Amino acid sequence: MQEVRPRDKIEEVAKTLILTLLVISAAAVAAADTPAPTPVLLSRQLSERAHVAVGDVVTLAADAHGSSGRTVRVVGIYEPTPDPMRFTAERLEARMHLGDLIELTAGSEDPTARDSVDAINVRLTNPDGADVFVKDVAARMPGLAVRPTSRPPEGDPFGALDRFHLAISIVTMAGSTAFLLALMVIRAEERRATIGAMRLLGISRKTLLAQVAVEGLLIAALGAVFGILLAIGAEGMVNRVFQARYDTTLVFLRVTRSIALRAIAVAVPLGVVAGIGASWALLRRDILSLVGR
Repeated sequence: MQEVRPRDKIEEVAKTLILTLLVISAAAVAAADTPAPTPVLLSRQLSERAHVAVGDVVTLAADAHGSSGRTVRVVGIYEPTPDPMRFTAERLEARMHLGDLIELTAGSEDPTARDSVDAINVRLTNPDGADVFVKDVAARMPGLAVRPTSRPPEGDPFGALDRFHLAISIVTMAGSTAFLLALMVIRAEERRATIGAMRLLGISRKTLLAQVAVEGLLIAALGAVFGILLAIGAEGMVNRVFQARYDTTLVFLRVTRSIALRAIAVAVPLGVVAGIGASWALLRRDILSLVGR
């Protein structure tokens, strides 16, 4: 039987510890050489389409074939800012640091691609000095196209849409006023005998006109309030339908306080004028003709 000396046992334990430390050091060096996944943010639409959640590690590439892709880690999901000019487009977007984006999109066939840009957005402290800034930059760097990002009033599509809505509202108001006037005329003719009896009792034309004006005011005010409540009720339904249709958080319909006040300011005077105009011809008649004698 071989005798195990304490010194040999200590040397064996020391060798085991040294080997363990070497393995741990090699693993640490390999982990340090392996680049960490690039952090990115994905739009909600893209995360749902790709079935990706926060914390997943995926490959992101600039082309559909996945060549020269980079390993990225999804660190957050964001809702894209609603854009009325792009509400029909799918917002399949990702956000990452500029350096990582350059590494992902720069091609090896163009050595200068990493140091070149296509466009630069500049925000001025004083927007009124945009014209002076454009002329100064154009004079310093000939050939560089400098233009404001804001749309001019004459070329603004929303300005044209606003004028189109104004034309529609004018035509609608004219048609509704004629319809209201016809209804008030019919109503006044139905009350001809009542008006004649009131005239026989000695009630003056001014008093009757004031009564008609108050009735028109009440009817117009109630109609305006009903229309506003109907619009508010339809606001949520319209927004939900179109937001689900285009998968966006864009608000398509909003009834503001200014719109409601404007509707009341237009509807009430029209109702009063229509009531007085419909009753004026009837009040000018002779009392005997009103009572049918």
